[in-house]
Amino acid sequence: MSSAEPNEVMYLEKETSREEIVDSPLFEGDEALRLVGTQAQTFSEEYNRTLRNKLDKIIIPITAAVYFTQFLDKTSLNYASIMGFPVTGQNYNLVSMAFYLGFIVWEFPTVYIAQKLRLGKYLGVNILVWGVVLLCHALANSFQAFFALRFILGMCESCVSPILISIISMFYRKNEQGVRIAYFYTMLGFTQVFGGFVAYGISFYNGALMAPYKIVYYLLGSLAILVGIIVLVWLPDSPVNAWTLTKEERIASLERVRDDQGGTENRTFKKEQVIETLLDVRTWLIVLATMLTDIPSGGLTNFSNIIIRNFGYTSKQTLILATPAGIVHVISVVICGYYSDKKGERMLPIIFATVPTLLGFALMIGFNNSGQKGVLLFSSYLIGSFGSTLSTIYAYNASNTSGYTKKLTINALTMIFFCVGNIIGTEIFQPKDAPAYIPGKTAIMVLLTTQIGVAYLLRHINVRLNIKRRAMIEEIKREKGWTDDDVKKEKDRRAFADMTDKQNIFFQYVN
Repeated sequence: MSSAEPNEVMYLEKETSREEIVDSPLFEGDEALRLVGTQAQTFSEEYNRTLRNKLDKIIIPITAAVYFTQFLDKTSLNYASIMGFPVTGQNYNLVSMAFYLGFIVWEFPTVYIAQKLRLGKYLGVNILVWGVVLLCHALANSFQAFFALRFILGMCESCVSPILISIISMFYRKNEQGVRIAYFYTMLGFTQVFGGFVAYGISFYNGALMAPYKIVYYLLGSLAILVGIIVLVWLPDSPVNAWTLTKEERIASLERVRDDQGGTENRTFKKEQVIETLLDVRTWLIVLATMLTDIPSGGLTNFSNIIIRNFGYTSKQTLILATPAGIVHVISVVICGYYSDKKGERMLPIIFATVPTLLGFALMIGFNNSGQKGVLLFSSYLIGSFGSTLSTIYAYNASNTSGYTKKLTINALTMIFFCVGNIIGTEIFQPKDAPAYIPGKTAIMVLLTTQIGVAYLLRHINVRLNIKRRAMIEEIKREKGWTDDDVKKEKDRRAFADMTDKQNIFFQYVN
């Protein structure tokens, strides 16, 4: 055994009551421990299915609405760019970058604050604030004002993904998380369709009373405020205090996820879990995978409409012709999410989603200046397939991390490097390379090819860790003379002890 393994055996030797676990500084267990204790309670599969359906009716529509609003607000600049937005050239790139700078600056503080508060309530307040900030975009008229507003917008939106991932991981089993994260992540595709048609309609307005881009910001700001109110009232913070569930349903919600060993919420910030996160090689591979996804995403989020327009279409045609890429995104996210849960895989769907995108960029480069507008447009739709990559990374974090502080830390790191990637991405399409942007497209192909290698490596590491853990459990069973029931009892006892995935040998990783 390694030096860490005897500690596992020593812990297994000790019988621990519910009260001892709650009071012990070793555990400082989850909030759930006070509600369900260390002994599992059994509910029928029919009851669990009914409960899951009830959760789906509450959580999924609200998380989808949040993500729909967030991405629509984030990409509002893309629509404004061809609707009379007063900032152009390199200053436009800087305004685009400001969102991600605000995101990075506030990511760790917002995650720390969120851990101390009720997740749903904290998220709702942030949405209300950014709704007001969007309304202010319609009143701004200078580069400095737009830069400041986009910076604040990034700060407010930085809490969204960590909170939504945490909520999904608290209410759903590992084999349910991928597709449910996919459900809210599909909103990125729907925003392309919805936003494109709304912007198309606004483009017919002659600007007699105000510039067309201002209408976009008034609409989106009002929508964000409405969604913020819905989140404050109805989105549950955790199974422990979900007011829309009965006490029995709250207990059943916790028992549904006990076997996954992922835990729920814990409001004590644990420095040792942060250190473990930073020393885990898989953390930095996830960070790298996130950057390799979001450098291309950062460029395309703000330049996709410009690229399509440069194929030879008008601005109005571009707004409509860009929308099918959103449908491709939705289809890719749903298929990858479903496959991810059905097969217990997280990395293979990333590879499957990346290959069509590589083909799309290859076609763009190969048919540049060919006059084949249809081929170029088709290639822009293929690129939408890689949109499911970040959704799968979110699902990977939800399924492969235990310990509440560790969960929040890895989600924060993921989002920080999401921003770093997007910041780099805003500079990948340089004005001097217009209209074809061949260097930027080539760079994206190199990045996504590297992504495939990183995905294979992460999968290999998790497979090896699971094999080692199963061998350790068998060794402990032989040494202690334990039966499978004894192992199950010990596993149940650890489920809500706020142990990290490295501390808990019963935790199994999803490949």
